[in-house]
Amino acid sequence: MQIRAEQLQRHLEAGDLRHIYLVSGDEQLLVDEACDDIVAAATDLGYDERTIFEAVARAPWDDLFADAGNLSLFATKRLLDVRIPPRGLDRAGSEAIRGYLEAPLPDTLVLCRAAGLDWRQRSNAWYKAIDRAGAVIPVWPVSGRDLPRWLDGRCRRQGLELGRDALDALAERVEGNLLAAVQEIAKLKLLHGEGRLGVAEIESGVGDAAHFDTFELIDAAFAGRGARVQRMLGILRQEGVAVFMVIAALASQLQRAAELAAGANPRIARSRLAALNAAVRRLGPQGVDELHKECALLDLQSKGMLRGDAWQSLERVLLGVAGVPQPKLSEEADLLRI
Repeated sequence: MQIRAEQLQRHLEAGDLRHIYLVSGDEQLLVDEACDDIVAAATDLGYDERTIFEAVARAPWDDLFADAGNLSLFATKRLLDVRIPPRGLDRAGSEAIRGYLEAPLPDTLVLCRAAGLDWRQRSNAWYKAIDRAGAVIPVWPVSGRDLPRWLDGRCRRQGLELGRDALDALAERVEGNLLAAVQEIAKLKLLHGEGRLGVAEIESGVGDAAHFDTFELIDAAFAGRGARVQRMLGILRQEGVAVFMVIAALASQLQRAAELAAGANPRIARSRLAALNAAVRRLGPQGVDELHKECALLDLQSKGMLRGDAWQSLERVLLGVAGVPQPKLSEEADLLRI
């Protein structure tokens, strides 16, 4: 059963939850928020004991489902929150999920979340089993064309009303970084309270210094200027720019490059279009796709879920974009697991 992200809330409000859910997509914030909605709905229905399980290589799947059959003294229902890595499940994980779904435990709900899941995993047996027995919620990134509308919805939820020009100014500053957008909207509410805001309030209230430096860095990478990338990255790190913001901005531009490579017409600033086209020609569709997947691992590393220095790994990915051959983080991911 497929549920579109915009239909999820209506499904949850009906109160008839499935045995298992899989939420997957390339935008970590949107995946986590959809999962939060499912957790909140389950909690309201009495699923008050929650177990978080990292589906890494050689994960103890038997222990997970054995423990799920033994509720604690005060719990009535249990939620199993399974975190699936971008490469999907290994054979043991696939067999465990499929075996479990043949006889799901009563009073147990399984929530699988997978940010950056490889699209090829959708043809695997475990994915199809969840689709048949439960619900799959694909979460698509917010395109540049849709970003002002998405921001408008976010602002209205906070009691803020922005005109078209103000929305465009906000979209220009966050440049597809949804986490930064959420943080900036919260800051605008603190500064101005609820009500209507114009371009002047956006320009004065939303910081853009780190944003423009970040995108100068990414522009340099897409333009193939490896030496400039290394110099700028060192400066950004010294200035205390949050590495996850650079990663998110890079992932956004690589997503647009992937759309260009596929023949689509994504919304791209004219000043950046030539560099993105040059990168697509230099890397090819497969190279762009591989670098985009590296960003999902970078995100995990920046959050402490993989060993290593996220800044050093980010430099490797940026140099890869610039056309300088680099070892891939995906080849070392198993060694970096915590």
